[in-house]
Amino acid sequence: MRNEFTAIIEKDNDWYISWCAEIPGANGQGKTKEESMKSLSQAIELILEDRREDSLRGISDEVSRETLIVE
Repeated sequence: MRNEFTAIIEKDNDWYISWCAEIPGANGQGKTKEESMKSLSQAIELILEDRREDSLRGISDEVSRETLIVE
């Protein structure tokens, strides 16, 4: 699935700091802009995976569950 998010990046001395405007708590950092973006991408993946797992806890086995792809 393809997702697009807004990455805000700023240089802080020797580090690049990044965060995602749409996903509170998603932050990244690195010595280069690319490292910071990769770190942010990994943070977003972890947060979305955790939210997905958390949202499915307690759902009855009697319901239908299907994958929906939004592009």
